[in-house]
Amino acid sequence: MLGLGPWLLTGAELPLQNLWGAEVAADQMPMSLLPLSQYELTTIVALLTVGGAAAGLAVRSWSPARRRLVAWCAAAGLLVVQFTAAVQSFTVLGDGLTGGTMAGLYFAGLLAGVTASVAAALVAHLLLCSRSRSLATLGAGLMAVPFASWTVEWVVGFVGHANVPVEVPTMAHWIPAILVGCALAWCGLRPARRAAVWAADLALLWVVPALFISVNYVLGTRVLAGDLQEMLLMSRQILAATLGPAGGAAPTVVLALVIALAGLGAKSIAAHRRPDVPTFPSA
Repeated sequence: MLGLGPWLLTGAELPLQNLWGAEVAADQMPMSLLPLSQYELTTIVALLTVGGAAAGLAVRSWSPARRRLVAWCAAAGLLVVQFTAAVQSFTVLGDGLTGGTMAGLYFAGLLAGVTASVAAALVAHLLLCSRSRSLATLGAGLMAVPFASWTVEWVVGFVGHANVPVEVPTMAHWIPAILVGCALAWCGLRPARRAAVWAADLALLWVVPALFISVNYVLGTRVLAGDLQEMLLMSRQILAATLGPAGGAAPTVVLALVIALAGLGAKSIAAHRRPDVPTFPSA
C-alpha cells in the first residue's frame, strides 16, 4: 500500500482515455487503484516495484528468526495487494473502453505491462530481503530509478502536475546516483566477486533511465498510436540516443562511482582508527 500511496493521494481517478466509450470530464472518471494509461506506464512500474522494495526492506530490517518463511509471507501479502489493485483497475477500464481491435490491443498491452511490473516488484522484494549483501545491493541498483520516479509522484500528489517546482526534476535526476553510490559503498569490494555487482549496478544506472525516457516518449506520442512498426523504430532510435554520449547518463554514473569509492575510503579509515580490543587467554 505504501507503494501505491502517491497515486491514492491524488484521488485515484482513472486517467482520461483516448478510447473511452463516452465523453466525460477528468474529474468524472471512475476510481482506479492503478493509473492505467499508456502515458503512465513508468509511473505504474514505480508504484508497484517500490511496494515490493518496501516489503523487502521491512523484512531485512526486522531480520526475523524464520527469515525465509517471513519473506515468502510478505511476498504473498505483496501479491494480494497488487493483484487486487490490478483486478479492480482492469475491471473499471474494461467496462469503460469502446469495443474493437484497437481497444483490445490497448487493454492487452497495459495488462502485460502491469504483469511485468508485479513480477519486477516480487524480484525487488526477494533481492532486498536476501541475506546476501551482494543481492541486496543488486536490488538497490534495480530500484534506484523507479524510487526517484516514486518520490516525484509524491510531490505531484501534494501540489499537482502544474505546480511541481522546477527544482524537483533536477533533484530527482541525481537521486538514483546517490542511492547506487551508497549501496555500493555498503556492499564493498571484498570478496572480489562483488566487483560484478558494482558493474551491474552502474550498468543499470546507465540503462534504466534510458528505458524510462524511451517508453515515456514513444507511448506518449499519439501520432504513432496503433503503428507498431513505427513505434518500435522510434523506440530504438530514442534508446540509442539516450544511451549515447548525448544522453547525459555519464555524470550520474561518475557521481555514483565517486560516492561509492568515497564511502569505501571512509569505511577503511574508520576501521584503521578503531581501537583494537585486547583479548585474554581463557582460563
